[in-house]
Amino acid sequence: MAGQWAPASMDRSRRVGGPVIRAFGAMVVTVAMFPFVSARAHADPIVVFPGMEIHQGPHLCTLGYVDPGLRVAFSAGHCHSDGPVLDRENKVIGNVATFRDNTPNGAFVNTDQEISDYESIVLAPDVAVNNILPGGRVLQSDPGLVVTPGEPVCHFGVATAETCGTVESVNNGWFTMGHGTASQQGDSGGPVYLTSGPGPARIVGIFNSVWGNFQAAVSWQSTTQQIRQDVGIGGPAI
Repeated sequence: MAGQWAPASMDRSRRVGGPVIRAFGAMVVTVAMFPFVSARAHADPIVVFPGMEIHQGPHLCTLGYVDPGLRVAFSAGHCHSDGPVLDRENKVIGNVATFRDNTPNGAFVNTDQEISDYESIVLAPDVAVNNILPGGRVLQSDPGLVVTPGEPVCHFGVATAETCGTVESVNNGWFTMGHGTASQQGDSGGPVYLTSGPGPARIVGIFNSVWGNFQAAVSWQSTTQQIRQDVGIGGPAI
């Protein structure tokens, strides 16, 4: 029999539904629709990076991973709202292209239940892009990387900054962590990553919620597989 996690009394703001998928194929059209490019052409560009604060409708969240080559960023799907994605100063940084969110709302979740919770954001053509965390580490993607119980991990969110602990359990497309990790409202979507010495950090998850006494993240490996399905490609992962 699978185990269960109950939601904590203080949880992040949710936008919950069945898995919802939007086509990524309109990326070029989406970028072309930004009306503000000329207005910022001569100003210092906005810098988009993992761990930055983002706003979508009523939601305050954290950006999880940024791919400088593709100029696409990722956060939690439950952060999605109609309209563009804004930075902390309410300046537009991009538009959502695809998202999924089937996070249970106020209920027990079985550990064998698959959880999906991601969004992809096509970045505006006039923003500067990097993959450097606020602490100065480069955040790299290795979609084949998986975590194991007891493994050290760190999480960055705009409310709590960087906190580190260990993986508690690994479930169906998601995992829980604790023993030092912390979160508050606004941390949703932030990166969960491995560190080893002074080198780059490697992303292993996107922060989802708090279940019981533990924080939960969706697996980056599972998320990249979902992204390929939603985009309709079978090639290499991000």
